[in-house]
Amino acid sequence: MNGLFGKTIDLLSNMLDFRAERHKVISSNIANLDTPGYKPSSLDFKGNLDEIMNKNESLEITTTNPRHIKSGGGKGGDFQVSQSGEKVEIDKEMAELAENNIMYNLDVEMLARKFRGLNTVLKETK
Repeated sequence: MNGLFGKTIDLLSNMLDFRAERHKVISSNIANLDTPGYKPSSLDFKGNLDEIMNKNESLEITTTNPRHIKSGGGKGGDFQVSQSGEKVEIDKEMAELAENNIMYNLDVEMLARKFRGLNTVLKETK
């Protein structure tokens, strides 16, 4: 299965997981904007990427349903949420939410193109 899909599918799946988790964190920050004492949280993509690159591990698809396709790779999908001591700024959070949405849609489009390419190859080999 890995020979057919390569590492691209695993990488894009992890990116989608990261974007979905980041959306939850940003949404939580926006929802708690007026909560006294609330400190905004964030996901550190660069830190997570550096950690994975330094361990030289492969990425794994996170499954939430037994019917999901399992990957044969290593560890992935564990994102670290960190809190900052700053106050929630609605403009900053909304900009990050919009950026995250655009990047999520880009990842979905890249994944769809990968599958379209595989579909074309399979049709041509008939």
